[in-house]
Order: sequence, then structure tokens, then C-alpha cells
Amino acid sequence: MKLQSARFQRCAAAVAVGMMIASVAYAQSSEGSIYGRGKPGDKVTITSTENGASRQVTVDSRGEFSANKLPPGAYSVESGGVKREVTVNIGSGSSVDLVGQDATRVVVRGTRSRIDVSTVESSTVFTADQMAALPVARDVNMVAQLAPGVVRGDPDLGAGNLPSFSGASVAENGYYINGFDVTNLRNFLSYANLPFDAIGAQQMKSGGYGVEYGRSLGGIISIATKRGTNTWKAGGAMFYEPDSLRSQGKNVADLNPQSPNSYTVFNAPRKESDLSYDVFAGGPIIQDKLFIFGILEGRHDTADTFREAGSTRTRSQRPNGMVKVDFTPTDMHRLEFTGIDNRHETEITDWNQDLAVHPEDKNLTWHKGDPAYSNQTSGGHVLIAKYTGYLTDNLTISALAGKVRDKLAKTTGARQAGLDCPVILETDGASEIGCWAKPFPGPAVRALNAPDDEDKRKAYRFDVDYTLGSHNLRAGLDHQKFTSIQAGSSTYSGGYYYRYFISANGTVNGVPNAVAPGGQYVRRRESTSTGGAFDVENKAYYLEDNWKVVPNVLLYAGLRSESFDNRNGDGISFAKKDNLVAPRIGASWDVYGDATLKVYGNVGRYYIPIASNTNIRATQGELFEQRFYTFTGRDPRTQGPLGLSAKDIGTPQIVSDGSLANPATIADMNLKPMSQDEVILGFQKALAARWTMGMKATYRKINNGMDDYCSHIGFEKWAADKGYKDFDSSEMAQCMIVNPGNDVTLMMDLDSSGKLQRATVPNSYLGLAKYTRVYKALELTFERPWDGKWGVYGSYVWAKLRGTAEGYVNSVINQEDAGITQDFDFASLTNGSDGYLSNDRRHTFKLYGNYAINDQWRLGFNSSLQSGRPTSCIGFVPDYTPDASDAAGYTTASSYYCLNDKGQSVLHNRGTAGRTPWNFMLDLQVAYLPKVANGRLTLQADIFNVLNVQKVTEWNEQRDYSRDTVGEGTLNQNYQRPTGFQTPRSVRFSARYEF
Repeated sequence: MKLQSARFQRCAAAVAVGMMIASVAYAQSSEGSIYGRGKPGDKVTITSTENGASRQVTVDSRGEFSANKLPPGAYSVESGGVKREVTVNIGSGSSVDLVGQDATRVVVRGTRSRIDVSTVESSTVFTADQMAALPVARDVNMVAQLAPGVVRGDPDLGAGNLPSFSGASVAENGYYINGFDVTNLRNFLSYANLPFDAIGAQQMKSGGYGVEYGRSLGGIISIATKRGTNTWKAGGAMFYEPDSLRSQGKNVADLNPQSPNSYTVFNAPRKESDLSYDVFAGGPIIQDKLFIFGILEGRHDTADTFREAGSTRTRSQRPNGMVKVDFTPTDMHRLEFTGIDNRHETEITDWNQDLAVHPEDKNLTWHKGDPAYSNQTSGGHVLIAKYTGYLTDNLTISALAGKVRDKLAKTTGARQAGLDCPVILETDGASEIGCWAKPFPGPAVRALNAPDDEDKRKAYRFDVDYTLGSHNLRAGLDHQKFTSIQAGSSTYSGGYYYRYFISANGTVNGVPNAVAPGGQYVRRRESTSTGGAFDVENKAYYLEDNWKVVPNVLLYAGLRSESFDNRNGDGISFAKKDNLVAPRIGASWDVYGDATLKVYGNVGRYYIPIASNTNIRATQGELFEQRFYTFTGRDPRTQGPLGLSAKDIGTPQIVSDGSLANPATIADMNLKPMSQDEVILGFQKALAARWTMGMKATYRKINNGMDDYCSHIGFEKWAADKGYKDFDSSEMAQCMIVNPGNDVTLMMDLDSSGKLQRATVPNSYLGLAKYTRVYKALELTFERPWDGKWGVYGSYVWAKLRGTAEGYVNSVINQEDAGITQDFDFASLTNGSDGYLSNDRRHTFKLYGNYAINDQWRLGFNSSLQSGRPTSCIGFVPDYTPDASDAAGYTTASSYYCLNDKGQSVLHNRGTAGRTPWNFMLDLQVAYLPKVANGRLTLQADIFNVLNVQKVTEWNEQRDYSRDTVGEGTLNQNYQRPTGFQTPRSVRFSARYEF
């Protein structure tokens, strides 16, 4: 064991900070594989040097062997008296040659072949040590952006650091922990998180991935957590980013004369300090059998932000944790359990200034006045259980089940004070009275007694691996049920809006003598949306074959069948599709048979389900009614009416009764779920002196994009042309889910008889542009792996991205409603929409690496240079368009019509208003690694944005000042002014001790 431990330490040191591209060889997301050559008929014993688990396979008649579904870690491979050592990484195949001369290279470096010829996928892997040895933020999304073809999305979407993979929007990625899908299907902009130091390795799949994966058009981020071994290990770490070493951000003055002495960006006075710390331990409970690893992470993060009429301080300090248990009762069976607590709590302190009384308090850069305290909680837990059975040399099975519970942010305290105060207007119709103190009507508020908003996932999957001669066959199924619980909301605080009236003649709501002449009565208005539990049920089956046609040619063929089912609050399906076939094929050619030149390619189709946010938005019931009452008095606090008459006066004025829309009227009956076709061709070449380089071309195209359409004008014209004189479009759903550009088939009440009929309306009546998105890219990479002294990795990507829609989000107006953006709400919004999209970055250079000064000092760097993003001129739909009446209610500038310098509203194509500047970023790291006692101490400093470059990352794209002033030709003076910058320079100090 001591000898194995020493070998393992040398192996781990060799790969600790290696920069490499990793690929999958017959491996599931959270596992890896070992494959190679040996003498036909020999037994190959593969033993984990970390936990003693052993597995034996037989070399086939072609002199080849493989072992799949191996946990990441260090292994010894032995056959016929020959023993090698190798490291298996997440989702990666590790090659071992037990008969050839090049096997020695594997032993010395403990790494995989520089070129993995056993796969057609495009992926990148970082171990925990590799991530720690680079100056990169402790965030899985920021690590993902090290991979070629991945760019940072709009900073105003989601968490602000989400990655865009190969042209897809930031809301089209999949996230996995230990093989379990933890993507949040409400809007695809979040996922179940975990303590960063719990991550053992992270893999990014950027294209060409196998049929095991689906429900993603962008990329896959897969995490394998740390686990216990046969050696007890423990330690602790601290990470501190002080505000005192953080450079000041920038302010941007508001140039509109209507906002004197104001700012559109007010970053300079911001203060932020982040402190996190953790303790961890792992080891054997029963040697070679039962292992445990646990980590507890604490935080103390503070941020002070300032605004025109107040300021806020937030403080987060709730700990998170993870526990991982592995049990191997025999070498044939492995059981795993992962438990994660990721609840989050933020203390919020607000200081608000009354500028009407103290105008001198505008734009303060310090906190002033009486503080108001609130608290915000969110998050939940993740539970994952998994079984793997190595039943024979050729047959492996696995079963996985788990659940996620994630509560949306819930705020209590001062920020919720007064929400039980109804809006009250006095008889003059203007004076706001009672405890309601906000402008009428105020923001929408959730139902007061509704359950917490949260998302729940329950899922399971089953996989089978079988080796049959030169074929490695895999098959599996997975099922997930995702439930979003959403409270109903009211337009008015307290649920109602009351207005007092005086009746001169005693008539109320058409009822004479309801009150005495000159007497008072009250009108109660209610405007609410219903809540409920909204389900998304997704199923998939897959079958794939990795076929070694000849020793140096691998063919891949896979077939995936997807089924999606979205339901309303009553559990009734409104969009359901079964057996959507997604075929994928590929090939890998080891040109010279020695893994020095690989040519590969693949073609595939990928589907993405409808987000549960669509269930909520499209199927909620809407209630709007007005009732009239007499009353006997007023509440002294709220001024709401007391002693309301038992029966309201006259006929209630009910515009909508809150009932759910008929599911058959919500979505196109021929709706085709959104899919994407992808083609990849590439090669990798090993050069002299440990260098490798590669080139890859990628083409992606959206099929049958999906969004909502909210106009009734086209349906009315079609009905009139067809002779349906009694057709009333107000009976239709407000918005319908369609494939923009296609004909639409709905159930419609065409003759106002109450009977629904199936009808197909040609797109020529609707006038919608076709939903398109096309991505083309050429990628160049080079690598010089870490050899104990230095290593470097670089990439250049030329890319072009254009179409009529960005995808599940809209970065131009920062809209996060996955799949129901404003892009296709009515025809005029699609005019001019075909152009370069927000994630179109024509040129991206990345370079990072490490250099060891000696055994105790190490340097690291991370840099990028990227061209700017395209911008548009957006405004409001002018009155001369056919559907101008639809646009009247849209207060957000979201069309490609905008005012020119003469104040005339004209059409400009998307992406033709110039590009933001090029961005350059350089991060540096210095680490001191002395041995202290029996452990290893790491003292490290990371400097982010060393040169403090603060170039513009986005600017204001709205040319029109407001909808009300379009006719006047009033221009927005802040058009093309900055709204975002690169993050200012900051410093992170860290200390870690492991023993």
C-alpha cells in the first residue's frame, strides 16, 4: 500500500495542473473508462489505488480491452506480469498499452494519450487541482468559459456569468452532478449548486455529445464530486477578496433632460467584500469497502450598493455542505449516495431617502437615515443515489435516482411591509389614503397566503453497457418530473383596489336608491392571476454503438427518443409530444495507428423541452372584476371599508373569471418542439516536444424554433375571409405557443356557439418571420501539457451567429422568459429581426497556463481577447404598421423600428448599429506551496483583470425615448451610452492546508 501510495502521489503531482482537452471513451458523465492493448486471451486486472476496488476484463482476439463506468481517480492496470499506472478523469477515456513501447510514457506522466482516438465528442476537462492552479473565479460557469467556443452571455441574464456554448443562448445548457441532471427547467438559467471545493472534476461538452444526453442545444457542464479513499485526508481553506483591493467601477451620467443630475450606471461607490472558508475530511469507514467524504462551507459576503434615492447593504453568511458516501460490498457492486445542502440566506438593510423633503440627499455615496431590515431565503437540497453493477467482463449496468428541491427567493421583513394594505383612493379619485404609501397601482404582489414558490425534480435513469466483439453497445432510459409551484399574484397590494364615490342621486351601478342622495359607496376592483403546481414530464430512451470497424477506425451511431409533456395547473397537457427521434452518427480515424493524427466528425440532432415558466405564463387563469358595495365605516389603519353590504350592488362587472384557458387553445396542435442540427469536422495532430494542435469546424442550425404569439388580428382576417361573421377573437387565449413562420392549427370557437373547431390559419395571415439561428465556427487549438515545469493551452475561434431569434432569452431587452420572449408576440416585432445575434463574437482568443519556479513556487495566468458584440437600434412599433394596435400596450422598446436623427420611425435590421469594443482580460496567480508537518500548505494570491481594463461590454440600444413620445420624435439621449463594463481589478487571497 505504501508503494502504491507513493506512485499515486507522483502520478497526481504530474497531472495536478496539466492543461488538456479531454474526451469520452464509452463513458457516462460522472465516470470514465480505461481501454488499450494487451495479449489476446490475457486477463487484465484494474485496481483503484485509492480505494482498493478491483475489476478484471479479458483481452479480446484483436488484442484490445476496455473497462467502462470507472469512478475518476488513480488506477493500476496489470496483465501478464506487466503493471502500469493511469489516471481516469470524468467522462474521459484513458489509454494503456500493455505490450507496446509507448506504455512507458503512460507510467511516467500518469496521463492519457495526448490524442484520444476513441471518441467523436468535443469536450474539455479540469480536475480540482487544475482549477485551483489557474486564476479563475470559483464558479462552474466561469470555469466553463475556459473551453474554446464558449463565450460569456449577457451580464443582466440569470446570475450574470452564464456561458453561451457554440452560439446557443445561455438558457439552453444542461448541468449534471455525479451523473444526475440538476438543470432548473423553470427557465434554464439556474441549476442546483454545491460548495466549490466539493468538486473533484468538471467537464464541458461543447458539441457532438452522445445520445445519452439531451434536453440541451448549447453545452453540458458535468461535475464529479470528491469522494473518500482508503487514506484519511482532511483540511481546510479560506478565500478572501477584500474591498480595499478592488478597483472602483464607473458611473454613467443620464443625458436625458428629464432626469437632471442622475446616472444610468452608478458603480463607482459600490463596495464588496467576499470571504468563504471550508473544512473537509474523507476516508474509509471500512477499509476497501465503505468510504465517506464531507465538506462544510461557510460564507461572509457583503455588498454595499447606492442609488439615486437610497442605498442597500446585503450580507450572506449561511453555510452549505455536501456528503458523499461510497460502498463497494464486492468488486462487482458499487453503491453511491450524494447529499447537498445549498440553502441561501441574505440579510438586507435598506436606507431610503425622501428627495422631495431633502433633495440634497440625491446620489449619496454613504448610508444615511433609519435602516429597514429584510431577509431573503432561497435554495434547498439535492439527494442522489446510484448503483453500478459489473456483472460480467462484458456487461455493466447502472441505476440512478434523485430529487432536487429549490425554493425561489422569499423576502420577509421591511420590504414586504404594507403588502396587506389595499390601494385606497378617496372620493376625489386622486388622493391615496391609508397605509398604502407607494405610487398607484404599484407592483404586482404574490397572494398573501400562498405556499412558497419552489421547483421540485424527481428523476431516475437506467443504463446498460455491453461489449460484443468490436462493438461497445449502450442503452438506457431516463425519466424526470419537474414541478414548479407558483403563487397567484394581484395587481394591487392587499389583493384589492378600493375607490370611494359619492352618488348625487342615490343610484349605484344602475341600481336606483342604493344609497341616500349624496351618500357614499365603494367600488372594489380585483385583478389577479391564479397560481398552482405546473408539471413538466420528460422521458427518453437511447441506444448507441461504438464500433471499431478496423483497429484505427471507430464508427459511432446513436438514436435517442424524446418525449415532452407540459401541463397546466389542473394537470392537463397543453403541449405534448412523444417519440421525437434524435439520431447522431460520427467517426474517428487514427490515421497512422499511433494516436499522433486523429481525424473525426459527427452529425446529430438535439431537442430541448418547453420550460415550466411557459406552463405558468401561458396557462394561468386571469380574474378581473369590479363590484360595488355600501359600507358602514373605515378601518383606521388601512382606510379600507368596514361593514360591507352582504350582497354587492347590481350586476358585477366581470371581464375574466379566473378560469384556466382550454388547453386545446393554448398551443399549435401541430407544434414541433425546438430542435437543432449540428455538424462537426476536425482533426488533432501531435507535434514534436509534447505539443499538440487541432482544428475543428462547427455548423449548427435551429429547426422549428418555438415561442409565443400574442396577436389576434391575423385570426380575425382569416375568419372574415372564410365567412365566419360571428367570430369573436376575445374568446381565444391571449397568447399561443407556435413555431414562428409555420401555419398554426388551433381549436377555435369560429361561430361563437361555444363549440370548438379545429382550424388551420396560414402564416401569410399572421405575418411572422421564420424562427432562425445559424452558427458557423472555425476553432484552432494548441496545447503543451504540464510536465512538472510548465504547460500552456491556447485557442482561437472565428464564429458567425445570425438569425431572427437569440433563443430561449433575449439579451437585447434582458428578457428571461424562456421560450416566451417578446420576439414573436406580433408580426411587426419580427420585421428587421434577421441579423447578427447578441452572442455573435467574431474573434475570441484564449491563453492560459502555469510555470513552476521551483518545488515551492508556482505562477499561473489566464487571458482572453475578444471582439465586441453586435448592437441594434430598437424602439417602438410605429402607428403606420398593420398591427400597431397590438403594440399599444408594450411599454418596453422591443422592435427594430426606431427614430432616425430627423425623429422619423424607420426600420433598421438587427445587429447593424455597430459593435461594442474589443475586450482584453489578464489574470495572474502566484502560489507558495511549502510542506508543513505531514501536510501541504498552499498560500496563493490571484489578481483578476491585472491591468484594470474596463472596456464597455454593452450599451443602451434604445433610440426612442418612450412610446408616448414616438410621435413627437423625442430621442433617447442615452442611446449607445454604456450600460455595462468589464469587472474592475480585484484580488483574492487564499490559504489551504491538507493532511
